[in-house]
Amino acid sequence: MPQILCKMGAMESEFRRLPGVDKLLADERISKAGRKYPRERLVSVVREQLERERKSIIAGKKASSYDAIVNSVLSQLDAMTAFSLRPLINATGVILHTNLGRAPLSPEAISAMESVSRGYSNLEFDLESGARGSRQVHVESLLCQLAGAEAALVVNNNAAAVLLGLTALARRKEVIVSRGQAVEIGGGFRIPDVMRQSGAKLVEVGTTNITRVSDYEQAITPRTAALLRVHSSNFKVIGFTGEVRLEELVTVGKKHHLPVLDDVGSGCFLDTAQFGLAPEPVVQKSIAEGASLVFFSGDKLMGGPQAGLIVGEKELVDRLRKHPLARAVRIDKIRLAGLAATLMHYWKGEALTKIPVWRMISARLADIEKRATAWAKAIGGEARVIDGESMVGGGSLPGGTLPTKLIAIGSKENPAVAKRITRQLRQCEVPIVGRINDDVLLLDPRSVLPEEDETVLRAFKKIVSGLKSD
Repeated sequence: MPQILCKMGAMESEFRRLPGVDKLLADERISKAGRKYPRERLVSVVREQLERERKSIIAGKKASSYDAIVNSVLSQLDAMTAFSLRPLINATGVILHTNLGRAPLSPEAISAMESVSRGYSNLEFDLESGARGSRQVHVESLLCQLAGAEAALVVNNNAAAVLLGLTALARRKEVIVSRGQAVEIGGGFRIPDVMRQSGAKLVEVGTTNITRVSDYEQAITPRTAALLRVHSSNFKVIGFTGEVRLEELVTVGKKHHLPVLDDVGSGCFLDTAQFGLAPEPVVQKSIAEGASLVFFSGDKLMGGPQAGLIVGEKELVDRLRKHPLARAVRIDKIRLAGLAATLMHYWKGEALTKIPVWRMISARLADIEKRATAWAKAIGGEARVIDGESMVGGGSLPGGTLPTKLIAIGSKENPAVAKRITRQLRQCEVPIVGRINDDVLLLDPRSVLPEEDETVLRAFKKIVSGLKSD
């Protein structure tokens, strides 16, 4: 009992050390910082900080000093007004890194997005007639020309595109898909779940490793609305395998008067094999081989902003366009502008020199080595250039890698070096993110645009200077 009373007395003593709300608000440092914010915001931050102090005391800790409390309030104000979403430099070697925002955009795409953001635009206004227009006209013609399709429609991402397609064409009906293609594409997003939300019934055929034409044929019933092919974009099945080619599936579809829906995922318009990578489904090839509708992403191998693109037969696209769900998943003006600028790069034949993703994929090894050597020299110490591999990533080209040159820092014998440098790089004004492998920090210039090298070298110089002064 005496011990409990003693603890309660000590706690009360610590509570009495806490300053009041009015005293903190009157502090010159807080009042000066508070001029930038509404008073109610400032009062709320002060009260929240004092509440944290009380909880800390209840947990058995001593009250913070007055200055420490003031500094905490000032830090909270700074943190609340700072944007948490920040640009950074991706030196991981994963070109389409989902956690880091996937495809970086070309200057032309960024300029187009900025231009339409500044004021009003003719998003849905026909300048010729003065009447209401469609936002789709800004990209549909370009998409149709590039894909060789009759019509096109753009929504906010590929998951929405597939959901819209299945809802508009197969609600309360059956859609046949190979069991090996009923995939999860990341973040818990699964094709069977999309089917369920669309109201379509999933009919799986074949086995995980082998599906034959006869499997589709035998599964078709009067309730079948479509045949669906899904590209396994983030995994590979090897060994004893077999799948139905798109042309074969199209033949089955035509025989039974069923549309063939092709979810190619990454939205590739160029032949990846020319860069030593495995072949990736090409949008225009799917159309040429007879797919009724092709669905793909804008922010993967296409190299544009996030979007879901649908190309194919006009009659089917029109049905999707008129469906009520199309409005719920429509694309906004900013991404539409960036998408149009990105598609224009393909139309002009300048994708390899303008679109960052393709600049990275097509970069020459000799140029990467030259940059890696400059990086290693700037870091000094244990930094060294080694052979390595870059990944395309982002749910594209599973297992596909490109030869590269890496800067390696640290070793198994001294893992603290890699951890310290990794942390310091993340704390730079423009954070730099690499990858850790066997306690060694690896930095890959391939996933960093050459025009970002100056920022990287400046960060290295600052870190090295700090290490020397420690």
